[in-house]
Amino acid sequence: MKKKIQQNKWLRKLILAFVPVCLLAFAPLNSQAQCTFKNTAFKSGEILTYNLYYNWKFVWVKAGTASMSTVSSTYKGQKAWRASLITRGNKKVDDLFVLRDTLLCYASDDMAPLYYRKGAREGKHYTVDEVFYSYPNGKCAVNQHRQRNDGSHLWGKHVYNDCIYDMLNMFIRARSFNPTGWKKGYVVNFEIADGDGKTPAQIKYRGKANIKGDNGVKYRCLQLSYLELEDGKYKRIVDFYVTDDDNHIPVRLDMFLRFGSAKAFIVGLKGYKNPISSVVK
Repeated sequence: MKKKIQQNKWLRKLILAFVPVCLLAFAPLNSQAQCTFKNTAFKSGEILTYNLYYNWKFVWVKAGTASMSTVSSTYKGQKAWRASLITRGNKKVDDLFVLRDTLLCYASDDMAPLYYRKGAREGKHYTVDEVFYSYPNGKCAVNQHRQRNDGSHLWGKHVYNDCIYDMLNMFIRARSFNPTGWKKGYVVNFEIADGDGKTPAQIKYRGKANIKGDNGVKYRCLQLSYLELEDGKYKRIVDFYVTDDDNHIPVRLDMFLRFGSAKAFIVGLKGYKNPISSVVK
């Protein structure tokens, strides 16, 4: 049981690290029109791939891979963006933790969240989280669903005055942030929906750094930290580095775990929208 709990927390930290990359762009909003946002960071056909590493007894071992793709699609007859994130561990580290997660989301053409699904396989256990969005009377309504490993289902409906986001919808929206004027230590608070509730969290800006990916390229990056509220205090969960250009592509992730540490490095990127002006020569 303790191993499964640790696996779940590792996976959650990894996936969340991909998501709040650019949350400093905006404050909570309160109408359907305000839940929209202009996409300036990606185009249809973008694919990002990563190598995952885990530190086991002071030795770094390759733990698996991750990939994210974004394409133009439709959702219930409406033009939409479709994004997916897939993590896959290798057999070498399956005894330590299992990585078999698939995330999917849809957003309107102007970036309002429409749907989210996360399917997570951890050992012999498989669970599903879903979030369905609607915008009645200028509010944000979410219908949340969780399918447990035993096949039982948990449903919940909530209506919020502020816009609520899941992990992937937040990621694709927030990459269009504008960091001009940021100073070290700047913090923003936000909440992300999952299968049965919402999670308080923070992003803190920590300055710039040059980071080399597994593709051999060095990038000028913005360093951000993701923190979660635990026992009344915000705990540092992940440091992540995104390109300091209009694409804001995550290049490296550093994950702080209770039973070790993990990193992800970009290994491939194609189909990106803007010139990558952050390359350090």
